[in-house]
Amino acid sequence: MLNRRQFLHAATATAGMAAAGFPHDALAQQGLKMGSPAPFSFAALKKRAREMASAPYTPPPRPASEVLQQIDYDAHGKIKFKTDLALWANGPSEFPVTFFHLGRYFQKPVRMHVVDKGQAREIVYDSDYFEMPADSPARKLPDNSGFAGFRFQEARRGKLDWRKNDWVAFLGASYFRAIGQLYQYGLSARGLAVDVAVYGKNEEFPDFTHVYFDTPQPGSNTVTVYALLEGPSVAGAYRFVMQRAASVIMEVEAAVFLRHDVSRLGIAPLTSMYWYSEKAKTTAIDWRPEIHDSDGLAMWTGLGERIWRPLNNPPHIITSAFSDENPKGFGLLQRDRNFDHYLDGVYYDRRPSLWIEPQGFWGKGTIQLVEIPTDDEIHDNIVAMWVPAEPARAGQAYEFRYRMHWSADEPYPTPLARVVATRFGNGGQAGTVRPKGVRKFMVEFLGPPLARLPNGVIPRPVLTASRGEFSNILTEAVPNDVPGHWRTQFDLTVAGAEPVEMRCYLRSGDLVLSETWLYQHHPIA
Repeated sequence: MLNRRQFLHAATATAGMAAAGFPHDALAQQGLKMGSPAPFSFAALKKRAREMASAPYTPPPRPASEVLQQIDYDAHGKIKFKTDLALWANGPSEFPVTFFHLGRYFQKPVRMHVVDKGQAREIVYDSDYFEMPADSPARKLPDNSGFAGFRFQEARRGKLDWRKNDWVAFLGASYFRAIGQLYQYGLSARGLAVDVAVYGKNEEFPDFTHVYFDTPQPGSNTVTVYALLEGPSVAGAYRFVMQRAASVIMEVEAAVFLRHDVSRLGIAPLTSMYWYSEKAKTTAIDWRPEIHDSDGLAMWTGLGERIWRPLNNPPHIITSAFSDENPKGFGLLQRDRNFDHYLDGVYYDRRPSLWIEPQGFWGKGTIQLVEIPTDDEIHDNIVAMWVPAEPARAGQAYEFRYRMHWSADEPYPTPLARVVATRFGNGGQAGTVRPKGVRKFMVEFLGPPLARLPNGVIPRPVLTASRGEFSNILTEAVPNDVPGHWRTQFDLTVAGAEPVEMRCYLRSGDLVLSETWLYQHHPIA
């Protein structure tokens, strides 16, 4: 069965683009059917979400589900939005909007609206908006069935052909993606995560059910989208102010209301894929050296510590929680940008990093990392999110603001040396019998503080572990003539199969030279 990751990747790989103008009568003349006007404001949307949370949940209707089941992957791929009907193809926005069709894997309709001067009109679905084969099952759908999602195309007067290139896509539940500086899609975000990897409970996937496009001023490089979110346990209202610059920056404001208790409420959740990298690879599992959308979780704590946690493909589902108060930021990053480390035409070396920058005070909570076993690259198996410390109870309301940076790197790099590689193998000394239960780790650091060390000064690694013993500790400059490139190696002797939490950073005297390396080691029983 095709999973969400496969389908989303295929759906956003190419663009279906079009043309239409504004105001609404102009849109109608171009062929878009528009509903009646109704007052709209973000305050009213938040009020609506609050009222929804006080009432029982009603799932969104699925039009002609027997027809949608027939629109499989192949059938859906033959349905293209007509290029003459894109919202704002002729302005005033620089960025036209195109729409995804419903199908087997996206059956819940999203109602699309255009907002102008405080009035919203729905864009009424019509099969005539789409090019499709004469025998396509989509032709059997009733009028106003709704859309599956939308995407923003590149600027009408930009260097790229907007008809073939898009930079933001919202598709499926509350998932959305953006490209970074390297013009490549990769990891996803979503509006809210509800009960991810909670024992004995099924994860909920709330939906963006209504979307509102605010009509921008001519020439603006930002777009504003409002979305109404609903699921069995939650309702919410979201505002996205998205800027297309060298990277993609989103200002997000969310108001969330609970109708039921939630065991794990994930704010600003990120979803990615990590199969394997240079640190550990099963022999002959695949011909490519590495396969991942992200290779680590970066954190900037409220107290200012910079942390790098390499990702794992664990033997079973693992949730790690990093306590913090008013964090400065966190994100799933792709630090390894060397094409030769991937050798793949899907350009894993160009996948964007995504950094969450909290706005205001988020209080106490944990940055939680969920790692799920995978045996293929088609599965999203990594989730990172902020979880408030206080239990999420029915009737509670939350308001969060944060900035999302879809870029090649984190937006506020540490001045310290950064971790650039983690490797491990059998412990012990070369030329001797390798002892069982001993693993050797090699952690590489690179950065100006290490390059500024006087000749003969060797940084000292500060190592701790939740259990086990360290030995054969050695720190040396990497012999590649790159200034500031050092590595520390050490053996860990540990019994049993329980995970081991390790920390390491470099210092010289009282001076901290590097960010903190965290790693969760899973010994072989």
